[in-house]
Amino acid sequence: MLAIGTQAPDFSLPDQNGVMHTLKEYQGKKVILYFYPKDNTPGCTKQACGYTERLPQIEAKGAVVIGISKDTVASHKRFEEKQGLGFTLLADPDLEVIKAYDVWHEKKLYGKVSMGVVRTTYLIDEQGVIIGAKDKVKAAEDPDRVLGEL
Repeated sequence: MLAIGTQAPDFSLPDQNGVMHTLKEYQGKKVILYFYPKDNTPGCTKQACGYTERLPQIEAKGAVVIGISKDTVASHKRFEEKQGLGFTLLADPDLEVIKAYDVWHEKKLYGKVSMGVVRTTYLIDEQGVIIGAKDKVKAAEDPDRVLGEL
């Protein structure tokens, strides 16, 4: 996990509509940047829907929500449409940004070891500096916790 107080790495990734986004384009706003394992899985759906429900409060505090996973643009589009999500999902199938933000780690599930995304949320200030970071977050609790930090 990247340290609080460090400059957040910039990125250039496509969203669920194929539109490219960079971190720099969000300067002047706080960014809730969260990394999740997979579209349309129970935990990831709870987390994404939780952010969508709290979006008016988040935006009122001058912040935006961006979710990143290794899923494809098409997968993100299906996830957005099925769940009625209201924020940007970025596709990182090459793991460039996932690795830059140090969220690709060895995981154990039922004794099986594999590499994967550790559910992690970063709060980035208006100048692109990390002001909050939490890994191994609980999907259902994360949106409320971050809203409280704002």
